[in-house]
Amino acid sequence: MKYPRMTIDLSIIRNNVKTIVELCNKQDIKIAGVTKVFCGNPEIAKAYIDGGVSYLADSRIENLIRMKDLDIPKIMLRLPMKSEAEYIVEYVDISLNSELETIKLLSEKAMEKNKIHKIILMVDLGDLREGFYEEDSLLDCIENIISLKGIEIIGLGTNLTCYGGVIPTEEVLNRLVKLERQIEEKYNIELEILSGGNSSTVHLVENCKINGLNNLRLGESLILGIETAYGEQIKDTDDGGFRLQAEIIEVKEKPSVPIGEIGKDAFGNVPTFIDRGIRKRILCAIGKQDIDFDGLYPLDSGITILGGSSDHLILDSSDSEINYKVGDIIEFKLSYVGILRAMTSEYIEKEIIK
Repeated sequence: MKYPRMTIDLSIIRNNVKTIVELCNKQDIKIAGVTKVFCGNPEIAKAYIDGGVSYLADSRIENLIRMKDLDIPKIMLRLPMKSEAEYIVEYVDISLNSELETIKLLSEKAMEKNKIHKIILMVDLGDLREGFYEEDSLLDCIENIISLKGIEIIGLGTNLTCYGGVIPTEEVLNRLVKLERQIEEKYNIELEILSGGNSSTVHLVENCKINGLNNLRLGESLILGIETAYGEQIKDTDDGGFRLQAEIIEVKEKPSVPIGEIGKDAFGNVPTFIDRGIRKRILCAIGKQDIDFDGLYPLDSGITILGGSSDHLILDSSDSEINYKVGDIIEFKLSYVGILRAMTSEYIEKEIIK
Protein backbone atom coordinates (compact mmCIF):
# COMPACT_ATOMS: atom_id res chain seq x y z
CA MET A 1 0.00 0.00 0.00
CA LYS A 2 1.32 3.44 -0.96
CA TYR A 3 1.87 6.19 1.61
CA PRO A 4 1.21 8.93 2.53
CA ARG A 5 -2.46 8.23 2.02
CA MET A 6 -5.76 10.04 2.52
CA THR A 7 -8.85 7.91 3.15
CA ILE A 8 -12.23 9.43 2.33
CA ASP A 9 -15.33 7.82 3.84
CA LEU A 10 -18.27 8.68 1.57
CA SER A 11 -20.87 7.36 4.02
CA ILE A 12 -19.81 9.98 6.60
CA ILE A 13 -19.87 12.77 4.02
CA ARG A 14 -23.31 11.71 2.70
CA ASN A 15 -24.70 11.67 6.24
CA ASN A 16 -23.23 15.10 7.07
CA VAL A 17 -24.71 16.57 3.88
CA LYS A 18 -28.12 14.96 4.45
CA THR A 19 -28.24 16.22 8.05
CA ILE A 20 -27.37 19.81 7.12
CA VAL A 21 -29.54 19.88 4.00
CA GLU A 22 -32.55 18.76 6.07
CA LEU A 23 -31.73 21.42 8.71
CA CYS A 24 -31.60 24.14 6.06
CA ASN A 25 -34.60 22.92 4.07
CA LYS A 26 -36.79 23.52 7.12
CA GLN A 27 -36.12 27.23 6.52
CA ASP A 28 -36.39 27.00 2.71
CA ILE A 29 -32.63 27.34 2.27
CA LYS A 30 -30.96 25.45 -0.58
CA ILE A 31 -27.33 24.37 -0.32
CA ALA A 32 -24.50 24.85 -2.78
CA GLY A 33 -21.97 22.17 -1.87
CA VAL A 34 -18.44 23.57 -2.08
CA THR A 35 -16.16 21.03 -3.76
CA LYS A 36 -12.80 22.83 -3.78
CA VAL A 37 -11.57 21.07 -0.64
CA PHE A 38 -11.44 17.79 -2.57
CA CYS A 39 -10.45 19.36 -5.91
CA GLY A 40 -13.78 18.61 -7.55
CA ASN A 41 -13.38 14.83 -7.39
CA PRO A 42 -16.58 13.60 -9.13
CA GLU A 43 -16.98 10.55 -6.89
CA ILE A 44 -16.94 12.66 -3.73
CA ALA A 45 -19.13 15.31 -5.40
CA LYS A 46 -21.66 12.54 -6.11
CA ALA A 47 -21.90 11.98 -2.32
CA TYR A 48 -22.90 15.65 -2.03
CA ILE A 49 -25.61 15.11 -4.63
CA ASP A 50 -26.82 11.94 -2.90
CA GLY A 51 -27.00 13.95 0.33
CA GLY A 52 -29.33 16.47 -1.29
CA VAL A 53 -27.37 19.59 -2.31
CA SER A 54 -29.03 21.76 -4.98
CA TYR A 55 -25.79 23.01 -6.57
CA LEU A 56 -22.09 22.17 -6.77
CA ALA A 57 -19.78 25.15 -6.25
CA ASP A 58 -16.05 25.60 -6.77
CA SER A 59 -13.51 28.40 -7.08
CA ARG A 60 -11.38 26.70 -9.77
CA ILE A 61 -12.62 26.22 -13.32
CA GLU A 62 -10.46 23.09 -13.59
CA ASN A 63 -12.51 21.45 -10.83
CA LEU A 64 -15.81 22.47 -12.39
CA ILE A 65 -14.72 20.98 -15.71
CA ARG A 66 -13.79 17.80 -13.85
CA MET A 67 -17.43 17.58 -12.66
CA LYS A 68 -19.02 18.48 -16.01
CA ASP A 69 -20.80 15.13 -16.39
CA LEU A 70 -22.68 15.49 -13.09
CA ASP A 71 -26.21 16.66 -13.92
CA ILE A 72 -26.66 19.46 -11.40
CA PRO A 73 -26.27 23.28 -11.64
CA LYS A 74 -22.73 24.47 -11.02
CA ILE A 75 -21.56 27.74 -9.48
CA MET A 76 -18.21 29.49 -9.92
CA LEU A 77 -17.31 30.79 -6.45
CA ARG A 78 -14.29 32.97 -7.19
CA LEU A 79 -14.86 36.09 -9.27
CA PRO A 80 -14.11 35.04 -12.86
CA MET A 81 -10.82 35.99 -14.46
CA LYS A 82 -11.28 37.62 -17.86
CA SER A 83 -8.89 35.04 -19.30
CA GLU A 84 -11.25 32.19 -18.34
CA ALA A 85 -14.53 33.82 -19.42
CA GLU A 86 -15.05 31.42 -22.32
CA TYR A 87 -14.66 28.39 -20.02
CA ILE A 88 -16.98 29.92 -17.43
CA VAL A 89 -19.77 30.28 -19.98
CA GLU A 90 -19.15 26.78 -21.34
CA TYR A 91 -18.95 24.80 -18.08
CA VAL A 92 -20.61 26.93 -15.39
CA ASP A 93 -24.30 27.76 -14.94
CA ILE A 94 -23.90 30.58 -12.41
CA SER A 95 -20.93 32.78 -11.48
CA LEU A 96 -20.38 35.29 -8.67
CA ASN A 97 -19.43 38.74 -10.00
CA SER A 98 -18.57 42.28 -8.95
CA GLU A 99 -16.81 43.78 -11.99
CA LEU A 100 -18.81 45.22 -14.89
CA GLU A 101 -15.92 44.78 -17.33
CA THR A 102 -15.82 41.04 -16.64
CA ILE A 103 -19.62 40.75 -16.85
CA LYS A 104 -19.57 42.41 -20.27
CA LEU A 105 -17.03 39.86 -21.47
CA LEU A 106 -19.17 37.01 -20.10
CA SER A 107 -22.06 38.54 -22.06
CA GLU A 108 -20.01 38.46 -25.28
CA LYS A 109 -18.94 34.86 -24.77
CA ALA A 110 -22.48 33.81 -23.90
CA MET A 111 -23.85 35.37 -27.08
CA GLU A 112 -21.17 33.62 -29.12
CA LYS A 113 -22.34 30.30 -27.69
CA ASN A 114 -26.03 31.23 -27.89
CA LYS A 115 -26.34 30.80 -24.11
CA ILE A 116 -27.75 32.70 -21.15
CA HIS A 117 -25.19 32.90 -18.34
CA LYS A 118 -26.62 33.57 -14.89
CA ILE A 119 -24.83 35.79 -12.37
CA ILE A 120 -25.03 36.57 -8.67
CA LEU A 121 -23.76 40.04 -7.75
CA MET A 122 -21.59 40.04 -4.65
CA VAL A 123 -22.06 42.62 -1.89
CA ASP A 124 -19.35 43.40 0.67
CA LEU A 125 -21.02 43.68 4.09
CA GLY A 126 -17.79 44.46 5.91
CA ASP A 127 -15.52 41.42 5.62
CA LEU A 128 -13.60 43.33 2.92
CA ARG A 129 -12.97 40.56 0.43
CA GLU A 130 -14.99 40.63 -2.82
CA GLY A 131 -18.14 42.55 -3.65
CA PHE A 132 -19.67 46.01 -4.04
CA TYR A 133 -19.01 48.05 -0.91
CA GLU A 134 -20.91 51.18 -1.96
CA GLU A 135 -24.61 50.74 -2.69
CA ASP A 136 -24.53 53.34 -5.47
CA SER A 137 -21.82 51.46 -7.37
CA LEU A 138 -23.92 48.28 -7.21
CA LEU A 139 -26.98 50.07 -8.57
CA ASP A 140 -24.93 51.73 -11.33
CA CYS A 141 -23.62 48.31 -12.34
CA ILE A 142 -27.12 46.83 -12.46
CA GLU A 143 -28.22 49.72 -14.72
CA ASN A 144 -25.56 48.62 -17.21
CA ILE A 145 -26.15 44.87 -16.89
CA ILE A 146 -29.88 45.03 -17.58
CA SER A 147 -29.22 46.01 -21.19
CA LEU A 148 -26.68 43.22 -21.78
CA LYS A 149 -27.66 40.17 -23.79
CA GLY A 150 -26.63 36.68 -22.74
CA ILE A 151 -26.55 37.66 -19.05
CA GLU A 152 -29.24 37.26 -16.40
CA ILE A 153 -28.97 38.64 -12.86
CA ILE A 154 -30.52 35.99 -10.62
CA GLY A 155 -29.40 37.04 -7.16
CA LEU A 156 -27.25 38.76 -4.60
CA GLY A 157 -24.61 37.17 -2.42
CA THR A 158 -22.16 38.00 0.30
CA ASN A 159 -19.12 36.43 1.92
CA LEU A 160 -18.22 36.68 5.60
CA THR A 161 -15.44 35.36 7.92
CA CYS A 162 -13.09 34.21 5.12
CA TYR A 163 -10.87 37.31 5.23
CA GLY A 164 -11.95 39.78 7.89
CA GLY A 165 -13.44 37.21 10.27
CA VAL A 166 -16.74 39.10 10.45
CA ILE A 167 -19.33 36.77 12.00
CA PRO A 168 -22.71 36.68 10.26
CA THR A 169 -25.48 38.14 12.41
CA GLU A 170 -29.16 38.84 11.77
CA GLU A 171 -28.40 42.55 11.60
CA VAL A 172 -25.60 42.15 9.04
CA LEU A 173 -27.52 39.77 6.79
CA ASN A 174 -30.72 41.85 6.96
CA ARG A 175 -28.84 44.52 5.03
CA LEU A 176 -28.61 42.07 2.13
CA VAL A 177 -32.33 41.26 2.37
CA LYS A 178 -33.27 44.97 2.31
CA LEU A 179 -30.99 45.58 -0.66
CA GLU A 180 -32.60 42.72 -2.57
CA ARG A 181 -36.08 44.21 -2.03
CA GLN A 182 -34.89 47.64 -3.09
CA ILE A 183 -33.39 46.27 -6.33
CA GLU A 184 -36.46 44.22 -7.17
CA GLU A 185 -38.72 47.25 -6.76
CA LYS A 186 -36.44 49.70 -8.57
CA TYR A 187 -35.76 47.53 -11.63
CA ASN A 188 -38.90 45.38 -11.65
CA ILE A 189 -36.90 42.16 -11.60
CA GLU A 190 -37.17 39.05 -9.42
CA LEU A 191 -34.01 37.76 -7.76
CA GLU A 192 -34.34 34.03 -7.14
CA ILE A 193 -31.19 33.60 -5.05
CA LEU A 194 -30.13 35.45 -1.91
CA SER A 195 -26.90 33.72 -0.87
CA GLY A 196 -25.94 34.52 2.69
CA GLY A 197 -22.45 33.13 2.91
CA ASN A 198 -20.68 29.97 4.03
CA SER A 199 -20.44 27.56 6.96
CA SER A 200 -20.09 30.48 9.37
CA THR A 201 -23.81 31.20 8.80
CA VAL A 202 -24.98 27.74 9.89
CA HIS A 203 -25.19 28.81 13.55
CA LEU A 204 -28.00 31.19 12.56
CA VAL A 205 -29.83 28.35 10.81
CA GLU A 206 -29.51 26.15 13.89
CA ASN A 207 -31.05 28.92 15.99
CA CYS A 208 -33.78 29.70 13.40
CA LYS A 209 -32.47 33.24 12.93
CA ILE A 210 -32.32 33.30 9.14
CA ASN A 211 -34.91 35.53 7.49
CA GLY A 212 -35.07 36.12 3.75
CA LEU A 213 -31.95 34.20 2.73
CA ASN A 214 -32.51 31.10 0.61
CA ASN A 215 -29.01 29.88 -0.25
CA LEU A 216 -25.78 29.00 1.56
CA ARG A 217 -22.46 27.95 0.02
CA LEU A 218 -21.16 25.26 2.39
CA GLY A 219 -17.89 23.36 2.53
CA GLU A 220 -16.50 22.83 6.02
CA SER A 221 -19.88 22.08 7.58
CA LEU A 222 -20.53 19.35 5.00
CA ILE A 223 -17.03 17.86 5.18
CA LEU A 224 -16.42 18.04 8.94
CA GLY A 225 -19.84 18.86 10.38
CA ILE A 226 -18.49 22.08 11.88
CA GLU A 227 -20.05 25.54 11.77
CA THR A 228 -17.15 27.93 11.43
CA ALA A 229 -18.34 31.05 13.25
CA TYR A 230 -17.73 29.45 16.65
CA GLY A 231 -16.16 26.13 15.63
CA GLU A 232 -18.88 23.93 17.11
CA GLN A 233 -19.82 20.44 15.94
CA ILE A 234 -23.29 20.29 14.38
CA LYS A 235 -25.65 17.75 15.92
CA ASP A 236 -25.68 14.32 14.21
CA THR A 237 -22.58 15.01 12.10
CA ASP A 238 -19.11 13.42 12.13
CA ASP A 239 -15.67 14.97 11.53
CA GLY A 240 -14.07 11.64 10.53
CA GLY A 241 -14.74 11.62 6.80
CA PHE A 242 -11.10 12.36 5.96
CA ARG A 243 -8.09 10.70 7.58
CA LEU A 244 -4.39 10.99 6.72
CA GLN A 245 -1.90 8.14 7.18
CA ALA A 246 1.86 8.69 7.09
CA GLU A 247 4.66 6.12 7.25
CA ILE A 248 7.49 6.25 9.79
CA ILE A 249 10.98 6.35 8.23
CA GLU A 250 13.08 6.93 11.38
CA VAL A 251 12.76 6.42 15.16
CA LYS A 252 15.59 7.80 17.36
CA GLU A 253 16.29 9.08 20.86
CA LYS A 254 17.55 12.66 20.43
CA PRO A 255 17.94 15.93 22.37
CA SER A 256 14.97 18.30 22.22
CA VAL A 257 17.19 21.32 21.40
CA PRO A 258 19.51 21.47 18.36
CA ILE A 259 23.25 21.58 19.06
CA GLY A 260 25.03 24.70 17.79
CA GLU A 261 24.23 28.27 16.78
CA ILE A 262 20.59 28.69 15.63
CA GLY A 263 19.93 30.50 12.37
CA LYS A 264 17.08 30.53 9.87
CA ASP A 265 15.41 27.28 8.91
CA ALA A 266 14.63 26.15 5.33
CA PHE A 267 11.62 28.49 5.23
CA GLY A 268 13.41 31.62 6.41
CA ASN A 269 12.25 31.50 10.03
CA VAL A 270 14.37 31.41 13.17
CA PRO A 271 12.98 28.49 15.24
CA THR A 272 12.76 28.39 19.03
CA PHE A 273 12.94 25.27 21.20
CA ILE A 274 12.11 24.16 24.76
CA ASP A 275 14.62 21.86 26.43
CA ARG A 276 12.75 18.71 27.52
CA GLY A 277 15.82 16.52 27.57
CA ILE A 278 16.26 13.40 25.45
CA ARG A 279 13.04 12.46 23.66
CA LYS A 280 11.84 9.72 21.33
CA ARG A 281 11.55 11.37 17.94
CA ILE A 282 9.79 10.04 14.86
CA LEU A 283 10.25 11.10 11.24
CA CYS A 284 7.37 10.55 8.82
CA ALA A 285 7.63 10.73 5.04
CA ILE A 286 5.40 13.74 4.45
CA GLY A 287 6.13 17.44 4.68
CA LYS A 288 5.11 21.04 4.15
CA GLN A 289 4.93 20.54 0.41
CA ASP A 290 1.93 18.27 1.07
CA ILE A 291 0.25 19.38 4.29
CA ASP A 292 -0.42 22.21 6.70
CA PHE A 293 1.20 21.19 10.01
CA ASP A 294 -1.15 23.51 11.92
CA GLY A 295 -4.14 21.58 10.56
CA LEU A 296 -2.87 18.14 11.54
CA TYR A 297 -3.98 16.26 14.69
CA PRO A 298 -2.56 12.80 15.60
CA LEU A 299 -5.22 10.29 16.66
CA ASP A 300 -2.71 9.03 19.24
CA SER A 301 -2.98 11.65 22.00
CA GLY A 302 0.52 10.69 23.19
CA ILE A 303 2.11 12.14 20.05
CA THR A 304 3.16 15.78 19.70
CA ILE A 305 3.95 17.47 16.40
CA LEU A 306 7.33 19.22 16.68
CA GLY A 307 7.58 20.58 13.14
CA GLY A 308 9.31 19.51 9.99
CA SER A 309 10.54 20.49 6.57
CA SER A 310 9.24 20.31 3.02
CA ASP A 311 9.58 16.49 2.98
CA HIS A 312 9.58 15.45 6.66
CA LEU A 313 7.17 15.56 9.59
CA ILE A 314 8.88 15.41 13.00
CA LEU A 315 6.97 13.97 15.94
CA ASP A 316 7.64 13.37 19.64
CA SER A 317 6.22 10.00 20.76
CA SER A 318 7.81 9.91 24.23
CA ASP A 319 4.39 10.08 25.91
CA SER A 320 2.73 7.48 23.71
CA GLU A 321 1.81 4.03 24.99
CA ILE A 322 2.64 2.58 21.56
CA ASN A 323 6.20 1.46 20.77
CA TYR A 324 6.41 2.76 17.20
CA LYS A 325 8.87 1.25 14.74
CA VAL A 326 10.12 2.11 11.26
CA GLY A 327 7.47 1.19 8.71
CA ASP A 328 4.54 1.72 11.11
CA ILE A 329 1.69 4.03 10.08
CA ILE A 330 0.51 7.02 12.09
CA GLU A 331 -3.00 8.37 11.48
CA PHE A 332 -4.17 11.98 11.72
CA LYS A 333 -7.35 14.03 11.73
CA LEU A 334 -7.21 17.24 9.71
CA SER A 335 -8.72 20.70 9.74
CA TYR A 336 -10.61 21.93 6.67
CA VAL A 337 -7.50 23.75 5.43
CA GLY A 338 -5.46 20.65 6.23
CA ILE A 339 -7.76 18.54 4.03
CA LEU A 340 -7.54 21.13 1.26
CA ARG A 341 -3.74 21.08 1.25
CA ALA A 342 -3.51 17.29 1.44
CA MET A 343 -6.07 16.70 -1.29
CA THR A 344 -4.24 19.15 -3.55
CA SER A 345 -0.92 17.32 -3.16
CA GLU A 346 -0.26 14.85 -5.98
CA TYR A 347 2.15 12.99 -3.70
CA ILE A 348 -0.61 11.81 -1.34
CA GLU A 349 -2.53 8.71 -2.41
CA LYS A 350 -6.32 9.07 -2.20
CA GLU A 351 -8.47 6.09 -1.20
CA ILE A 352 -12.23 6.47 -1.41
CA ILE A 353 -14.29 4.23 0.87
CA LYS A 354 -17.86 3.80 -0.34
